[in-house]
Amino acid sequence: MKIGIVCPYSWDVPGGVQFHIRDLAEHLIRLGHQVSVLAPADDETPLPPYVVSAGRAVPVPYNGSVARLNFGFLSAARVRRWLHDGTFDVIHIHEPTSPSLGLLACWAAQGPIVATFHTSNPRSRAMLAAYPILQPALEKISARIAVSEYARRTLVEHLGGDAVVIPNGVDVGFFAAAEPRAEWQSGDARSEGGTIGFIGRIDEPRKGLPVLMRALPAILAARPETRLLVAGRGDEEEAVASLPEAMRERVEFLGMVSDADKARLLRSVDLYVAPNTGGESFGIILVEAMSAGAPVLASDLDAFAQVLDLGAAGELFANEDADALAGAAIRLLGDPQRRRELSERGTAHVRRFDWSTVGADILAVYETVTDGAASVAADERTGLRARLGLARE
Repeated sequence: MKIGIVCPYSWDVPGGVQFHIRDLAEHLIRLGHQVSVLAPADDETPLPPYVVSAGRAVPVPYNGSVARLNFGFLSAARVRRWLHDGTFDVIHIHEPTSPSLGLLACWAAQGPIVATFHTSNPRSRAMLAAYPILQPALEKISARIAVSEYARRTLVEHLGGDAVVIPNGVDVGFFAAAEPRAEWQSGDARSEGGTIGFIGRIDEPRKGLPVLMRALPAILAARPETRLLVAGRGDEEEAVASLPEAMRERVEFLGMVSDADKARLLRSVDLYVAPNTGGESFGIILVEAMSAGAPVLASDLDAFAQVLDLGAAGELFANEDADALAGAAIRLLGDPQRRRELSERGTAHVRRFDWSTVGADILAVYETVTDGAASVAADERTGLRARLGLARE
């Protein structure tokens, strides 16, 4: 099958949607399909052979964050050329309502279109106001996918219609097989310590690092040898500015890490904390942490609760409540048996997110829309023959 995938966000700025598209494309290629991904990218960005650049993106406030998007006449021309050259059996557009390549592709594409909706938002007046503009493009979509029940709910409330829920995928085996790094481990023998992990953009408040920093003094008061390992880009000095000077040495910034080191980090920590404050429709980092066997403590966002099986596969604390975070972290760091239990439950629960399952579900959607398009085309040919008097006797 020839599959065209449209990424709305800049390929050179890592994020959950880009990682999902990358992993989906590589999974499909391993299965023998021909895949091309169209994505915004700066000229100097090294791209995999299956990615086609649609040009430089610009930062735009979107969904409580700043997304790098690509829109305009030049982008539209590149979309049309990519579609013409690709002659795809199916087009898979991610975030078709964002002001980027997805919407341009939806306007320009012909044939079977699958759309995946990642965003989970409260009811938006802007989205409702834009509906008349979006409607002609959305009517061309053959099948809709939402990455979670909360993304599906956003779609229904804002745009009408419905979607099948297929979660983001993860290569569970990749994380499970990673080797821990000794310098990132603490060992249960350290009765007053433990290693906490955090991965995310440091300077994006909704990722929740400020909440974790507010909780850290109480954690260190109870367990003074605890270390916090932070992986992600952003201003490190600003991140620790709220901490007493003596505590800042307990925070180690790792900067941007490779996929391999992310997996090793998750395999090494005693506790992974996800203090995100909102704007999450899924929670891929939770799935990655569970895949690596890390016990997870996360804010009680609806999407996080769903990923963690309503608290059975990881513990939840009240969103933005630093005291609740600190209390839960202190208790878990001091309870190796409970951490082992969470690790075992997470390892079992996470299998449903493996690409072997998720990829098969997405392919089933592709096959459904392409089979449907073939049937419609056959019916149209039959009708045309009948109108021309060429029908068989």
